[in-house]
Amino acid sequence: MDKLPKIAIPTVVGIIILFILLSKSTVTIDSGQAGVLYKTFGGGVVTDEPPMGEGFHLVAPWNRVTVYEVRQQEVLEQMNVLSSNGLDIKLEASAWFEPIRSDLGKLHQEKGQDYIQRVLLPTIRSAARSVVGRYTPEQLYSSKRDAIQQEIFDETEKIVSGQYIQLNEILVRDVTLPPTIKDAIERKLKQEQESLEYEFRLVTAKKEAEKVTIEAQGKADANRILSASLNDQILKDKGIDATLKLAESPNSKVVIVGGSDGLPLILGNN
Repeated sequence: MDKLPKIAIPTVVGIIILFILLSKSTVTIDSGQAGVLYKTFGGGVVTDEPPMGEGFHLVAPWNRVTVYEVRQQEVLEQMNVLSSNGLDIKLEASAWFEPIRSDLGKLHQEKGQDYIQRVLLPTIRSAARSVVGRYTPEQLYSSKRDAIQQEIFDETEKIVSGQYIQLNEILVRDVTLPPTIKDAIERKLKQEQESLEYEFRLVTAKKEAEKVTIEAQGKADANRILSASLNDQILKDKGIDATLKLAESPNSKVVIVGGSDGLPLILGNN
């Protein structure tokens, strides 16, 4: 050990220090991520340059890189909100979002890595409470789900778009009403459905009756017109025409002219 050159120890120490510096000077950014550079001696967070992209990067050992997910993400939120008449409603909604890549430095500087908890979730809660408060439980349960979803999106998007966040979609996953209210709404909807079916049957029966009446009236009118157009002379002429046609038949018969009504009589062999 004593025979080792005295220069060896400083060299080993220098290699170790160099290795540590190099390990702190390299950053690998995975796919779907981007890095925000913090310059310790150069003004802090870099906001006037694009964020660092995917791959291997060399940085000064005294600087830092914070990595962000820049792909679309989803956050699920469950909350209690009040309807227009003050009933407690449980709402479950999720948001699809992503940080605006070009503003990642500003997002990091002003909001930080926990921007979802600081900005996005409080905004969703506020928008949901505001929107749901305009509707009754019946509307929330039945026909207004899509409208509520769109309104929550619109109100949330107006706020977070100025916070370096791109909101892509708001999805209302579930609306849970108090059991008594839910049962009452279901009974009401069932009664309304039965009422509509009954009205449909009444309308159908009425139309069928009108059809029968129209047909009967048409037949009555036809018979009345026919009766009005007939007289004794017309009937006699038609009777004579029919008798002549029968007389021309090969079947044996006897034709007697001068019946009680003035029409010919036709008698067979029998």
